[in-house]
Amino acid sequence: MTDNGHSLEGDGRVVDLRSDTVTKPTSAMRDAMVSAEVGDDVYGEDPTVNRLERECATLLGLEAGLFVPSGTQSNLAALLAHCGRGDEYIAGQEAHTYRFEGGGAAAFGGIQPQPLPFRDDGTLDLQDIAAAIKPDDYHFARTKLICLENTQGGKALDPAYFESVRKLADRHGLKLHLDGARLFNAVVALRRSPRDFGRYCDSVSVCLSKGLGAPAGSVLCGGSSFVEAARRWRKVLGGGMRQAGVLAAAGLHALTHHVERLADDHRRANTLAEGLRKKGLSAQQHTNMVFVEGMDAAYMAAHMGSGGVRVSGSRWVVHMDIDDADIRHVVEVAGALR
Repeated sequence: MTDNGHSLEGDGRVVDLRSDTVTKPTSAMRDAMVSAEVGDDVYGEDPTVNRLERECATLLGLEAGLFVPSGTQSNLAALLAHCGRGDEYIAGQEAHTYRFEGGGAAAFGGIQPQPLPFRDDGTLDLQDIAAAIKPDDYHFARTKLICLENTQGGKALDPAYFESVRKLADRHGLKLHLDGARLFNAVVALRRSPRDFGRYCDSVSVCLSKGLGAPAGSVLCGGSSFVEAARRWRKVLGGGMRQAGVLAAAGLHALTHHVERLADDHRRANTLAEGLRKKGLSAQQHTNMVFVEGMDAAYMAAHMGSGGVRVSGSRWVVHMDIDDADIRHVVEVAGALR
């Protein structure tokens, strides 16, 4: 292991582009974790957790926050708090809440998903959303919630879109939840405030363990009564932690020190995409993600792996453990892809 956190195999560099979840805590983050003041969070007595929850809620302009172990549990607790059995939520066909969370809403809550296709810019078409809302008739599931995602496939959705969805939701008496696993990437890319998005949402989930580099944890924010309902579901789902301030301290450190630096990830992802295109490959970049198109995924993973570059499918993700030398190495290895 080198000083900047890179693993080395023999004399070669190993670069992990599988996801921005693979980051290691920095030395400063580890120091913050070691010195964290803690208490029993299930009793509401962990001061560091309480501070993190307040800080996230304030950033988003919402009333309260709830620290949970993972983004999947955060989204699930939100769905369970917003919807009852036989209710329905609308989400994108490739949305994390629908496709990548094990069907938890259906398994735990009897909540039916209504997936819709994403447009090329990562949004759901307003007419598609309106058409998917069920009539007030006992033949149908009761549509209760719209779920958005930002970023979606690395694409940053502008607050103006959230405003338009908010108006649609209000016309139909629906709630609006944001899976903001990479919301801060959108905040940095669009030069906006988290509050610019949170103001239109009934609930927002933000991950601390992706681009922000914390080892675990998400915060679910919303109104006070919503958060209390979600807190109960957190307990039911097994997410009540005790001296969780050790993890919360990492999240606080990330919010203070790792948000603005996301611009470095975006810059490096753009450099990577440009380098790949110069090598004759088809590559598209959105925030910290590069999508390498038109190539067999298994072959690509094997070839890149032989050069010390770990990839998973066509999505290559740049994060805080990737530096400029890593990008040059990836482009060099990818140059032999055909």
